[in-house]
Amino acid sequence: MNKLLLTNVIWMGVLALSSCSNQMITDDPSEEATPVCDSTSLTTRAGKLSTYTAPTYADDYSPIADWSQRGNWNLANVHDPSVMKADDGYYYMYQTDASYGNALDGQGHFFCRRSKDLVHWSWVGSTMHRQPSWVATKTNEYRAAMGLPPIKKFRYCFWAPCARKVRNGLYRMYYSIVVDNYIGNGKYNDAANWCNSWTERAFIGVMETSDPASNKWVDKGMVTTSSTDKGFNYYRPSGSDWNAYFKYNAIDPTYIICPDGKHYLLYGSWHSGIVALRINPNTGKAYSQQGNPWGDISSYGQLVYSRNLNSRWQASEGPEVVYHDGYYYLFLAYDELSVAYNTRVLRSKNILGPYYGKDGRNCTAKGGEAYPIVTHPYRFNGHSGWVGVSHCCVFDDGKGNWFFASQGRLPANTNGNPYSNAIMMGQVRSLRWTTDGWPVVMPERYGNVPQLTILESELKGQWELIPLSYKVGQQCTSVSMTLGSNHKITAGFKSGSTWKYDKTANILYIAGIPMYLSREVDWESNPRKATIVFSGLSNYNSKSNLFTYWGKKVN
Repeated sequence: MNKLLLTNVIWMGVLALSSCSNQMITDDPSEEATPVCDSTSLTTRAGKLSTYTAPTYADDYSPIADWSQRGNWNLANVHDPSVMKADDGYYYMYQTDASYGNALDGQGHFFCRRSKDLVHWSWVGSTMHRQPSWVATKTNEYRAAMGLPPIKKFRYCFWAPCARKVRNGLYRMYYSIVVDNYIGNGKYNDAANWCNSWTERAFIGVMETSDPASNKWVDKGMVTTSSTDKGFNYYRPSGSDWNAYFKYNAIDPTYIICPDGKHYLLYGSWHSGIVALRINPNTGKAYSQQGNPWGDISSYGQLVYSRNLNSRWQASEGPEVVYHDGYYYLFLAYDELSVAYNTRVLRSKNILGPYYGKDGRNCTAKGGEAYPIVTHPYRFNGHSGWVGVSHCCVFDDGKGNWFFASQGRLPANTNGNPYSNAIMMGQVRSLRWTTDGWPVVMPERYGNVPQLTILESELKGQWELIPLSYKVGQQCTSVSMTLGSNHKITAGFKSGSTWKYDKTANILYIAGIPMYLSREVDWESNPRKATIVFSGLSNYNSKSNLFTYWGKKVN
């Protein structure tokens, strides 16, 4: 995310998974099929949509945003979520220290909540009660080597943890702590203290626990820090110069255990791109010894992605890497977080790359735009819609069902609130893989709707469709589409074209474009109710202009 923007917003105060598989017991259209469910799932087993009750919590949670109301938050005040499933069957979500009205300030760091169904979340609390002392110690060690006086009064930012199960009885959380003081004079990063200097470094540390339910984490210390190829030249001519001092920015970690048993940490934000650092499985720290974080910084990671190889102004960050069916998928957050935030994805056969877009571009060697677009600011009718939908985590339930979690922000001036853009709601969505192995994310948030077989007759009628094409700082809005009889599109989007339905694969074809279906919640209707949605890639057989179509049945 654009951390500087987030920090300013916070300081100014302007500021649940069913284990049901998509596999059905029957595909007989004369029957209502019952989802195959985990015995520990809280999902309904009634097998009837008529008994389904949609979530009722408000998207505008400002009336309960205060710390004293945290027991009622559910997914309110979530930013940069990381979700893992533990041995006890719960999904645990951890996050950046960001909140509407600074509600989390002074209450600890890297907060946790948990859920059995990815819909109803209970508050657990802070995983770090005070900043670890090693951050100040290491900062001043580096400053001494640079000939600078020690910082006596630190200001920190706590960003973007990544939690993973390592093995039975061992869980790790990688976290970011940024020293928000100027390098030159050691003072707080405030306009009054400007000294033509870049701000201090960031660190990635690691904590471990044997039981996430206990919420007792043991800090294991530093993993890596921001590194530079500019020696001690931390001079910044003006605040509008973005040729950053640090080349690799030690924030936004994502952690993966590869099929061959090797462990890697990918990290980076805005400066020069995303790097991969090999991790010692036993310690959770760097596999090889790291030298001083200036000069030769090859031990700080191997570059796997850069949006612009010729600039340190990247406007990309928040990497998330997962392995699926022979590929490593690298999800990336693009642009500033308040409105424009959108998600891209690349893939590679090797954890170290090269990572390719669906357009065939080698984004490791050449840099450039990653395609396809996975999420984007959007708005369906009947709601303000959402912006800032990115910095994701991607996870599965161990039964073939995948999910995408991120924050979403309300647009400014929603419900007359000039600060509503700082309202951050945690959002979980189902994710499906296309037949050629690319992820598509469902347009509506996950609500534990029973995944009964979708009949062709249910698809006929009116839809809203959103092309998630790239519009910087703008919400993508919906257009209408009507699926008529005789497999004709009779109005709106692609009018005059044909549609067809592959019930076995659960794919709706719109003018030949495959749209992957799911039953989800219509969050914009009042009252909320179950509906059918789809997600599919544009220009499916092309290698250009790749974005996602989102659709929702409305009548």
